Amino acid sequence: MAEDPALWNDPAQAQKIMRERQRLDDALSTYRRLEQELADNIELITLAESEGDEDVAQEAEAALRALLAEARRLELEALLSGEADANDCYLEVHAGAGGTESQDWAQMLVRMYTRWAERKGFKVDLIQSSAGEEAGLKSATLLIKGENAYGWLKTESGVHRLVRISPFDSNARRHTSFASVWVYPVVDDEIEIEINEADCRIDTYRASGAGGQHVNTTDSAVRITHLPTGIVVQCQSERSQHKNRATAWAMLRARLYEAELQKREEEAQAEAASKTEIGWGHQIRSYVLQPYQMVKDLRTGVESPDPTAVLDGDIDRFLEAALAARVEAGGKGQAADEAGADADRAKA
Repeated sequence: MAEDPALWNDPAQAQKIMRERQRLDDALSTYRRLEQELADNIELITLAESEGDEDVAQEAEAALRALLAEARRLELEALLSGEADANDCYLEVHAGAGGTESQDWAQMLVRMYTRWAERKGFKVDLIQSSAGEEAGLKSATLLIKGENAYGWLKTESGVHRLVRISPFDSNARRHTSFASVWVYPVVDDEIEIEINEADCRIDTYRASGAGGQHVNTTDSAVRITHLPTGIVVQCQSERSQHKNRATAWAMLRARLYEAELQKREEEAQAEAASKTEIGWGHQIRSYVLQPYQMVKDLRTGVESPDPTAVLDGDIDRFLEAALAARVEAGGKGQAADEAGADADRAKA
């Protein structure tokens, strides 16, 4: 495509193609360099051993260890190569059944993701929140801005389970609480998402929470319901209803785009359909504070004996393992498709 003489008739499209070509060229060049350095150092070790040169062998082994560290870093970067992985993202948290205990758990999750984002140097904006009756949050929406924010967090969609002695139970009994997390990418201007306004219901209401007299006396908060899909978004972060409406439309475009990404991924992965990952009925991780201390991801088996650190934002090990599992599942699905196609050709 880059060699097409008519390429620059559309400068914007031409620049996009050239950027993609450069990205692919850089990736292939890096792979070939690693491959060559691996072969060179293995050959150097073989020669050093045959000649009894221990110093040269040790230098080559050190080079191989450095090469392994670089390969692991690049492998992690490769996990963040999805269509929208580089984008900012919205993260919604909703308390499950269980009243105050679940609402407190929802607030703990909001804090966990906020702390994680701060560790990454990302910016976090609170778009919407609905306070619980006694404590915690019924729901909240965060906008997380940073490189690969969606790529890092996209596997967090699902149900999170907390087991602890409830501080709201006078009898100090152990409670199990649930909260759901939903992550979807911010849609940039280059991605066109068509929405028929006739398919949407727009409601305005008075925002809750801090904000003073203005919040309590004007219908500045906006809720948009997309009737064909049942998707609901809401925003109350601004004093202006106009700004909240614009943000809500952007959120709806993002949700519809994420739904399309999920649809494509389900088709590509077949049995590894991601809808089971993000449904309310599917639990992805358990956080146990009593009678023992453990956080366990039920998809990957990754565990941590330190839930305090995890709830303070130390969740990278869970994110990396879930990303790797998703990529592996995609590869198996593709291999199965290719094997099936080969079998069909053989029969023909």
